[in-house]
Amino acid sequence: MAKIKNAQEIELLRESGKRLARVLAALRDAVRPGVSTRELDQLAERLIRAGGDEPPFLGYTPHGAPHPFPASLCVSLNDEVVHGIPNERILKDGDIVGLDLGVAHKGMITDSAITVAVGKVSPELQKLIVRTEESLHAGINAARGGAQIGDISAAIEAIGRKEKYGIIQELGGHGVGHAVHEDPYVPNFGKKGTGPVLKPGMVLALEPMFTLGSRHIRLMPDGYTIVTEDGKWAAHFEHTILITEGEAEILTQA
Repeated sequence: MAKIKNAQEIELLRESGKRLARVLAALRDAVRPGVSTRELDQLAERLIRAGGDEPPFLGYTPHGAPHPFPASLCVSLNDEVVHGIPNERILKDGDIVGLDLGVAHKGMITDSAITVAVGKVSPELQKLIVRTEESLHAGINAARGGAQIGDISAAIEAIGRKEKYGIIQELGGHGVGHAVHEDPYVPNFGKKGTGPVLKPGMVLALEPMFTLGSRHIRLMPDGYTIVTEDGKWAAHFEHTILITEGEAEILTQA
């Protein structure tokens, strides 16, 4: 179960989240046709270090990964769901790009992600982006002390089911704070009234992932990039939140 953060840790997480939100906003503004995914990663690292902080994704090795992650920012294009490795690929008009970023401020880590349209995208893709972000906020609204993990999962799932999107089941949200990934795991599907009870002081990263097709995914040979099995495009959003007695506090909000 998630470690309950104390008052000092929560204040550091609030500051970490504010700093992350500023960097992610700058990255959103930098997304345009002609920009490479590596340039976005370089901008992210430069802005994080300029604030005296560390990029916790750089050199991070999740369980089962073949080698440390080689970048500060995950950049996932089109049919890439999450964990895309930045390289020389160039963004094109009509693409959608997921930007997933962490910031470590005085040892306390927050995590957030957005999906951004590159230039002009189809109405179908714009709707996917909007609905995926809506599902994130539905999950946040369900997260409060005394509720259960399944309440969050069910709220996210309901929007995906309504739109007939593929809901990624192998990946989901997680605890965060002292490490990039902590307990508990927060699926993006489930039943209300099930799972661990949420307690004030828990810090969670919620991250719905929806696709225009099947929910099935596969891992690319680089050992990190997750793509849809059917090649349909995907969207991903994430906020780090603090569980309270009432409404959850969004820590990674500008």
